[in-house]
Order: sequence, then structure tokens, then C-alpha cells
Amino acid sequence: MSRRHFLLRATQVAAVTGLPTWAHTAAAAEEALTPKSITLGCSIALTGPLGQAGIEQVAGMKAAFAEVNAAGGIHGREIRMDPKDDGYVAARTLKNVTEMVDSQSIFALISPLGTANTAAILPMIEAKGIPTVGPVTGATSLRSAEARHVFFLRPTYREETQRLVKQIVDMGLKRIAVVYLDNPFGKEVLKDMSKALDDIKVERAGEYALAVDGKNGADLADKVAAERPGAVLLATTGTANTAFVQAFRAKAQGVPLAGISVTVISSELPKLASATRGLALVQVFPDANSQKSVVVRKFQSTMKATGANPAFINSGSALEGWLNGQIMIEGLKNAGKDLTRERLRAGLASIRSLSFGDFSVGFGNKAPYIGSDAIYLAIYADNGRRLS
Repeated sequence: MSRRHFLLRATQVAAVTGLPTWAHTAAAAEEALTPKSITLGCSIALTGPLGQAGIEQVAGMKAAFAEVNAAGGIHGREIRMDPKDDGYVAARTLKNVTEMVDSQSIFALISPLGTANTAAILPMIEAKGIPTVGPVTGATSLRSAEARHVFFLRPTYREETQRLVKQIVDMGLKRIAVVYLDNPFGKEVLKDMSKALDDIKVERAGEYALAVDGKNGADLADKVAAERPGAVLLATTGTANTAFVQAFRAKAQGVPLAGISVTVISSELPKLASATRGLALVQVFPDANSQKSVVVRKFQSTMKATGANPAFINSGSALEGWLNGQIMIEGLKNAGKDLTRERLRAGLASIRSLSFGDFSVGFGNKAPYIGSDAIYLAIYADNGRRLS
């Protein structure tokens, strides 16, 4: 009988005989880190308002790991993933991660999606010392000197909103309305937008809460349009954003709309094809459709070579997942063969210049660890056509 089969059998017996807790998790612990494999946990929306974005994120990560596994893994270890759906619900994120950590079935975490979702697991991450790469959030509130085990790829939403508001002001637009998602993410971005607008004394046309499920999108569009704003800032995301923008464009076709990097996820852009004229979006990664971008060409080559869904080859969410995968791979390389969580943490922290040609990642000497400060502004015309 192999050691693995022995441990599995021992765990089954423990469930009946009442052996100590450690016996119940022995097999799972062996699965998390072995001489031949390492398992990463991922609680992410695979259903719900950001479900498609999560699916594409996972596809990008899996492509990155499939490529390195085909070349022999990292220090002889194959990288495995255990994605679990949380539906963009913070309580489910906490439940998923708690179960993975308590069962010792994962060694590290990657790509938690959402502000409240990441906030829910941060205390556990730090208490247990679990290296975590690439939370999909730009919330400034989550980035503190105490977050020693979390490695953010994105710049902050505060930086994004400053760039966005500057653009609005430079265009001479006045009476700015803000539509925000009615959850911790939207409320935090609302604060950032409000401060940026107040700092330059821009006249406001109100603040409007959009339900996470988007059900009040049409009613909200009527209210915002009635105020005749000069422009609308969007602290929104997912299918809810689509519901509002579609309804608002039917009421006010010429009013500029401007959102942050997560406002329009890749899978929603085709649904907004008739509503993208006058839309400006911050981007924190190169355009996933651009063949001029070195990092995009590398990403697309990996997706094609590993048999990823062709529909995701131009996905910004998949690109972000792929980049998070590359950061984890580099951290594992730096950590060495005698892997521990602390060595992985140190290996990630030691990344100073991970270059992909026109995009690079590097962490400073101390927390909070933020890999990129790149911010782009994309302007769209009709039919989702990007002008810049």
C-alpha cells in the first residue's frame, strides 16, 4: 500500500473511530505540498454578477500553470489549483477559505475577487501566514503595513479615480453625477471619487446607489438623466453596470460616461456595443486585444498553446489571471526547493522587476506590496471600438 493510500485509509478510519483532529487532515495536508506538487486555493466568483469575470480569471491562471507544468513544474513540483465558487458573496469567500485552510488542503491563495471578499479573509491570511497573490481589488483600505502576506498586482482605486477626474476636468465638464454599486467596493470608490471632485471644486449632480443585482438600473437611469449631468462617473462593475449603462444611454445618448478599471468586465463589453460612444475607462493592464503589446502576445500564445477557451484569448480578466499566475510562479522559483510558506512569502517579496516587455511587476522592500502602478485611459466609440 502506498503512503498516499495509507493516509487516505487512515483518514477514513479516523472518521469512524474518533482519532485526533490531525489524523482527519493528514491526507489533505499531503496533497497541499508534496515533493511533486503544490496546491493553490482560489475562492472566486464563478456565478453571480461577476461570474464570467471569475471564469476568465481562472482560465488565465490555469494556462500559466499548464505551461510551466509541461516544462517540468517549479523545482520538480506541478502546480495545481482548487478554485471554489463564492458568487461574489463575502460570507461564502470566508467559508470557502476557512474550509481550505482548516483542512490543510491548500498551500497558498491566488486571485480572491472583490473588495469585501478580500477583506473577509485578510485576518485569516495574516494570522495563518498564507501567501496570497493578486486580490482583484484596488481598495486602498486593504493595503496596510500589516498585510505582509498579500501581494497586490493592481494600483489603487484612489489612483484610478484621480486620473479619471483629471480627465473630466481637462475636458471642461461640469455637474458631475456619481453612480456607485451599493456594496463596500462601490462605497469606497465613491469616497475616492468624492474627494477627487471636492479637491478641485467640481459641481455635483448627485450620488446614486446601484443595486448589486442591477434591478434598479432602469429607475436609476431615469433619475440621473433627469438631473442633466455634464458627465457620469461610474463606481460600478459587472452585470449591474451593464443594466444601468444600457438604460441611461437610451435616455441620454450624448452624456460622457467614465469608469474605473473594473467597471466594464470583458464579457460585458459586447452587451454594451450600442452604448459605448462617449465611454472612458481606466485600465491598469495593456489592452488584451492589442497585438502591439509584448505581454499580450505572450499571454495569448500561452492561452493558445495550452488549449484555453478561444473566447478568452482577448479577455482582460484572463490576462489578469495569467499575470497573477506568473507572479506566483516567480515567487515559487525564488523560494527554492525546500518550500515553506515563509519562504514563498519571501520569494514573492523579492520580486523587483518581473518584466514582460511593455509591462513589469515589482514589489518594494516592505508592505503593502503593490506590483504595478500602471494606469491607462481607454476611450471608446460606437460598437465597443476602442479609439485609444
